[in-house]
Amino acid sequence: MASAEIAAEHERILREIESTDTNCIGPTLRSVYDGQEHGLFMDKLEGRIRNHDREIEKMCNHHFQGFVDSITELLKVRGEAQKLKCQVTETNQKLQNDGKELLTSMDELRQCRLQQRNIATTIDKLTHCLPAFFIISPHGLPFDPDSARADVIRV
Repeated sequence: MASAEIAAEHERILREIESTDTNCIGPTLRSVYDGQEHGLFMDKLEGRIRNHDREIEKMCNHHFQGFVDSITELLKVRGEAQKLKCQVTETNQKLQNDGKELLTSMDELRQCRLQQRNIATTIDKLTHCLPAFFIISPHGLPFDPDSARADVIRV
């Protein structure tokens, strides 16, 4: 066989090896060893292997750089996440403290409104009693207009 024919045959066999199921590789390899050029075929096979290795290395380098970039981004995000976590914790603490102050103020307001309502109820009840005080007062019960009781009656 001429060297061009042998080279073409070897290329065909290599393509067949690369594209064929490994269970059917036996007859393909037998055709290589049946001819006398198996040393030349081995050289071509090693060249093909080196080419594939270079392609794999390029692909790995490309993906490795992407991996490194991703890890760098994750580290930046982790730092930002830590800052955000601290800010959220600080804000939560401030809200808790402000909430306690608000609850205290609301409780004081509730107490004041309860007192205000009790005072209004007392004034209302005493207002209903005023006619009785005026009726009783002229009949000899001591009534001092400057006393504290007189102030209550005037209201």
